[in-house]
Amino acid sequence: MRLWQTKTGPHVLAAVKWDFRTTKEFRKSLKNLSPAQQQKAKEVFAAFKKDPFARAQKKNRLSAIYKETVRGVHVEGDLIAIFVVRGDKIVSLDIDTHDIYK
Repeated sequence: MRLWQTKTGPHVLAAVKWDFRTTKEFRKSLKNLSPAQQQKAKEVFAAFKKDPFARAQKKNRLSAIYKETVRGVHVEGDLIAIFVVRGDKIVSLDIDTHDIYK
C-alpha cells in the first residue's frame, strides 16, 4: 500500500480521487510551447493523471519557492512541468525549461 503524506495526514494513493488544477501561468507557458512540445506534454500528462506518483514518472523534488514542496515532471529534454500537492489537489504551476529555476 502506497501512502502520500499531507498536512491533513497520510492518504492511500489508490483511494485518493485527485483534483487536477492549472494556474494561469501554466496555461500561458503551455500555449507558448512548440506544437511538438505541446503534444509531448499532452502525452506525459495523460499518464501523469492516471497515477501521479507512479515510479515510472521522472520527478524531482525542487526548492520550495512557494513555501511548500514543489515537484517536477520531466516532459522531454530540459522541459519540465512543476506542480504542488495541496491535499487532494494537484496544481500545475508552470511548464518551461530548467532555466525557470535560476
